[in-house]
Amino acid sequence: MERLLWAVDELEIEIPSWGFVNTGTRFNVFKQPGTPRTVDEKIDDAGTVHRYTGIAKTVALHIPWDKVDDYSDLLAHIQSKGLGIGGINLNTFQDPDYMLGSICHPSAEVRAKAVEAIVECCRIAAETNAPAVKVWLGDGTNYPGQDDLRWRRNRLVEGLQQGYEHLPPQARMLLEYKIFEPALYSTDVQDWGQSMAVCNRVGERAVVCVDTGHHSLGVNIEQIVAILLAEGRLGAFDLNDKKYGDDDLMVGSIDPYQMFRITHELINAMRDDSDPVAQKTANETVYMLDQCHNIEPKVPAIIRSVQTLQELFAKALLVDREALVAAQARGDVLAANNELWSAFFSDVRGPLAELRNARGLPADPFHAYVESGEDEQRSADRVGGEAASW
Repeated sequence: MERLLWAVDELEIEIPSWGFVNTGTRFNVFKQPGTPRTVDEKIDDAGTVHRYTGIAKTVALHIPWDKVDDYSDLLAHIQSKGLGIGGINLNTFQDPDYMLGSICHPSAEVRAKAVEAIVECCRIAAETNAPAVKVWLGDGTNYPGQDDLRWRRNRLVEGLQQGYEHLPPQARMLLEYKIFEPALYSTDVQDWGQSMAVCNRVGERAVVCVDTGHHSLGVNIEQIVAILLAEGRLGAFDLNDKKYGDDDLMVGSIDPYQMFRITHELINAMRDDSDPVAQKTANETVYMLDQCHNIEPKVPAIIRSVQTLQELFAKALLVDREALVAAQARGDVLAANNELWSAFFSDVRGPLAELRNARGLPADPFHAYVESGEDEQRSADRVGGEAASW
């Protein structure tokens, strides 16, 4: 029970405001009853997730989707729900001007517009005391010869450096990456190595955001995490799961063992006094859900995801570090692997339920919400108006 306390008392999960809106595939957006119509209603839903789980402690905003006239009022509403402000997320991929890219665009005018979008996010971060400005770019090319790949790289670094100058002192710049889509031939920040190399050029507070769905199939994500921890360049996660491409399925729904292996690397670094860089980096890493709940109801799906992530971190806390290190030192492959295997198959649900109850939380947040009738009431209360949508 003592080993699991961190997963109940100190683990913090960030909830994306856009996780509650209507989403779908490129073929259709599937509308659901009770979908938030305003930013405040998105915050209300995030507050509900926190009320049931106790660890969904911050909410991330996306600009311009969550743009408001008065951010002090919005921050007050966030705090009234027992939440803190999370990252301010950039959107430079939906405007028609960005068809050929944003800060990597051939046009200086479009590049300037994209940099101003980063600056705007920095201003909002300063006003709300947000801890991060997150940059994900849809920039890339669809055909060979469409643009000069080296020039695009230079524009990328230059544009991010210009935005970085406006970063408020309490915030970091998180640079995400994606191996494909919407650009289908080349993407300008295609992998973790590119992201880290660019961050090294941009500044000390520029760090990498790892989206667990943004890799080729079979990529060893936990090794990427380990390297970024060692380099002190891991800043955050966008957590989801996938089967084929960037499916944005719920955390652990396809390969929970992969997510466990990632949590193990993080917990391992947190405990490693011999590597102060990795230890500090692990303790500052942000865990945000980034999922598209296309057909499942939003709030219970996010509650279940938070609960699943908590369980996987709890399993990682059960790894016998001393026994693992000893097995590794003597080259005992099976014994070392068994330490991970045994922890992964430990059933932590009962102990976590007891710890939640002791803190006045539902023993099983997911089922407690489903049985509460709140989802039905949410739908009844939000009739009319225009639902927020992708």
